[in-house]
Amino acid sequence: MANYLVTGVAGFIASRVVELLLERGDHVVGVDNINDAYDVHLKEWRLSQLEGRENFEFHRLDIANLNALVQFWGSLSGRATFDAVINLAARAGVRYSVENPWVYYETNTTGTLNLLELCRRNGVGKFVLASTSSLYGKDNPLPFAEDANTDCPLSPYAASKKAAESICYTFHHLYGLDVTVFRYFTVYGPAGRPDMSPFRFVKWISEGDPVQVYGDGTQSRDFTYVDDIARGTIAGVKPLGYQIVNLGSDQPVALMDFIRQIEKLVGKEAFLEYGPSHPADMQATWADIRKARAVLGWKPEFCLTDGLKNLVDWYQENRAWAQGVIA
Repeated sequence: MANYLVTGVAGFIASRVVELLLERGDHVVGVDNINDAYDVHLKEWRLSQLEGRENFEFHRLDIANLNALVQFWGSLSGRATFDAVINLAARAGVRYSVENPWVYYETNTTGTLNLLELCRRNGVGKFVLASTSSLYGKDNPLPFAEDANTDCPLSPYAASKKAAESICYTFHHLYGLDVTVFRYFTVYGPAGRPDMSPFRFVKWISEGDPVQVYGDGTQSRDFTYVDDIARGTIAGVKPLGYQIVNLGSDQPVALMDFIRQIEKLVGKEAFLEYGPSHPADMQATWADIRKARAVLGWKPEFCLTDGLKNLVDWYQENRAWAQGVIA
């Protein structure tokens, strides 16, 4: 049985990672500050699925607060011999990062630095970082490969993740820390983030609300199901040196085609409202996943139709409270 520290444990991806770790018999210490970056009802629901389960303990904590982290680590006494730290805590979302870049750097960059330093102090040899496909910007050829130029991020969110990746490499170089960085591509699934289009579109179409489309709908995304992302993340806990790895479906879909699939599953037509595209948004994302196959033996298992059905089914089952979630 391995022992892991997982951050952002009430978040979309982290909660699913923890579920899979617990199912295979590992012990997980989870931390999250339960901030209000988006509707906390979803975070509370995800956390409720974990609390009370064997081999799981939760601590409310902000990774950007180094003193609080040090005190937390010390309180664990002899139980703090983690096999790995899996840092999935993040301020995510492109557009809001333009309005308030400071909070993105506090969590994504300073928070990562704090955790790396505590790994160094306490002899933790493995670190996993959640990063983003947003780093690839607008000028790289498709599909995006890990060695593409990421020096021109379009948003403070992407820039904060670029900084986090860089400090991870520095700790690998200076202290021999084994690091796996994952660049996630548009993750969707049950209990997903309400500020992202999959949850929003399912909710808006289900409730007969206008569906807001920024741009003309031709932009495409490499939508990737959360279980595939969680499996890949866990596969990256093994020793790899320092590696950056894409996790995506390798099957980009135009936004309007995505909406049409949700319409069929919900059984309702979308009422579309078009608005201007945002300068921080990318026109397309598409993951080159050859490295994930080679290094991790990983490939996506869920097609978009099955993944979207699971999301729609979850929404209908939880509609009594999910329809009130602010999207």
